[in-house]
Amino acid sequence: MVHFVGAGCGAPDLITVRGARLLSEADVIIYAGSLVNPALLEYAKPGCEIHDSAYMTLEQVLEVMQNAEKAGKTTVRLHTGDSSIYGAVREQFDALNEMGVEYDVCPGVSAFCGAAASLRAEYTLPDVSQSVIITRMEGRTPVPEREKIRSFAAHSCTMVLFLSTGLLEKLQVELMAGGYAPETPAAIVYKASWPEEKICRCAVSELAQTARDNGITKTALILVGGFLGKDYSRSKLYDPGFTTEFREAER
Repeated sequence: MVHFVGAGCGAPDLITVRGARLLSEADVIIYAGSLVNPALLEYAKPGCEIHDSAYMTLEQVLEVMQNAEKAGKTTVRLHTGDSSIYGAVREQFDALNEMGVEYDVCPGVSAFCGAAASLRAEYTLPDVSQSVIITRMEGRTPVPEREKIRSFAAHSCTMVLFLSTGLLEKLQVELMAGGYAPETPAAIVYKASWPEEKICRCAVSELAQTARDNGITKTALILVGGFLGKDYSRSKLYDPGFTTEFREAER
């Protein structure tokens, strides 16, 4: 059996209870060493076979899984954050399906959730934004033409950008060309929830310079939108003048 486990956004105690249990029971762990906090490996039992996938190809990862399966061992494939976002898991699922190897998925706390927690922010504020776009800037890996940053920016809603810290000069140009005003609030969150976490608040037009000033070149999320500002409307859910299923509006 192979368990795909989301490691969470960084802090070792932000892994789920199920994820920690699966790690402690695994005979083999394959973890994304370039991104996953190595402190999570402290959950591993003595004698557990551990592989760092940062040095491996997909074929090598699959070979380890297949060999473990033949030996009757349990494998945990430990991915950063939640594996459903930029986790490169679909290709592994398809290969395991072809091999006839059983697997399941344990979700994790994504970095976009960890970043919001660190910022003490709410992505979906009434009358500001009720939608969150999770995307990335085009770099060596392309994005579909219909998903260019400039196109998404036209909505001016909340945007969370992964894998884009090294492309901030181009990113801020595309964000503003698409519709975000230069003064739109933004934030760079480096290693959300890690001990070395760093939060930098700025405007969209200042993203690249802010990253340079703080020596941030990778492993950060870029967050953009009015949700980082001060203006928003009160939630209707807790408004005394609003009737819900559970209480009548005050007269």
